[in-house]
Formats: sequence, structure tokens, C-alpha cells
Amino acid sequence: MDAFIKDLISVSDTTIQILDKDLVTEQYVPLDLSKNNAELYNLNITDPMVCQDYIDKVLGYEKGSVAFGGYLEERNLYSDKESFTSSTAPIRNIHLGIDFWCQAHTKVMVPIDGIVHSFKFNNVPGDYGPTIVLQHSLNNHTFYTLYGHLSLSSLDNLKLGKAFYTGEVLGVLGTPDINVNYAPHLHFQIIRDMEGYMGDYPGVCAKNKLEHYKGNCPDPNILLKL
Repeated sequence: MDAFIKDLISVSDTTIQILDKDLVTEQYVPLDLSKNNAELYNLNITDPMVCQDYIDKVLGYEKGSVAFGGYLEERNLYSDKESFTSSTAPIRNIHLGIDFWCQAHTKVMVPIDGIVHSFKFNNVPGDYGPTIVLQHSLNNHTFYTLYGHLSLSSLDNLKLGKAFYTGEVLGVLGTPDINVNYAPHLHFQIIRDMEGYMGDYPGVCAKNKLEHYKGNCPDPNILLKL
């Protein structure tokens, strides 16, 4: 096993909370937004209201408060977004992080000590909206975590190098008008090499790039243990 993966596993023996601690993990419900989910075949899942209605139905049925999942999930969620479906490049539809779908303004908690690497309002349709990237040191490894679809206020008073500690509030989730037309959620991604990006990094890839991004963006659940 890769030494970095071993170190991620060793961070905690128990689940790490990444949302408001009042939302206990027993309230987290797995969500399937893949193109193979038959329940989505007749839904315009790219519409944030339709997407939210479906998530609410899943949460209601399971009596949960947070719907989560999506690592390496092949989705139709991006099919209306030009930057994902350009005719001059392969379609990008494989998700590289975990999404946590819940109410706007929910607090986002830092899962491991780090400092601000970069932040940005990525306001292109289909992008992250307000985004924060933290840099972490773990034994001999430097790596990064990305938090997308936050509120604009989450970027207030940030500066490069600012320290955040495990369990501290990083920000809150944004509304669809701010998070670039998605139902409210957190996109959480682990990144080994930022490859020159600042305040942004691809969260969705094409099949022909999957092996590269799978290696650079391991499953966040290795750390979180949900």
C-alpha cells in the first residue's frame, strides 16, 4: 500500500466530522447520482430544484439529514454545462471527490490541521463557486484538501498561510445562486499535487484522464471513514 494512503488511514480510528457536529453521522445517507441510477432516468437532474427534490426524497425515506457520496461516480449532472461537454474535448463526467448534500449555511468543519493554500470565487457555470484549498503536512507528505460550493462570506478575512485546526469552522455552504447553480452541498476532495492550480482544481474528469486523477485524488473516505 502507498505510504501516503497508510498515513491518511492512520490519522483517525474513528469517523471525522466534516459538517456541523450537530449532524451526527447516523444522519448521513448514501446517495447515488450516477448515470446508472434508474430513478434519475426521467429527471432533469441538472436543474438544482429537481436535484434538491430528489435528494429530499432520499433523505425523507431514510430519515437522514445529509446525503453523501459520489467518488469516481459517472454522472449526468454536468450534461448541461458547456465546460464539461465541449465538442472539442472528451466529456468530463467522472466525479473526483465526495459530495455532502444538505441545507445551505451548514457549517463546514476542518478535518485535519492545515493552512490556507489558496481561495477563489470560481463563478463560471458548473464550477465550484466560492472555494478554499488547505495545505497539510502529514509525516513526510504534503497534500491538499479542497472545499467547493461555499458561501461568499466563507472567503472573508482569509489570507494565504492562515492556520485552521481540526474541528474548526472553515466556512458555510452556499445557496444555488452563489454555488453556480447546484443544490446546496459541499464538494470535498483530497489532492496530492495541485499541479499549479490556485483556488481551484478539477473535480470532474474524462475517462481518458481517470488513471491520472484517481492517483492524484484518492478517495476522501480514506481520511473521513464514514
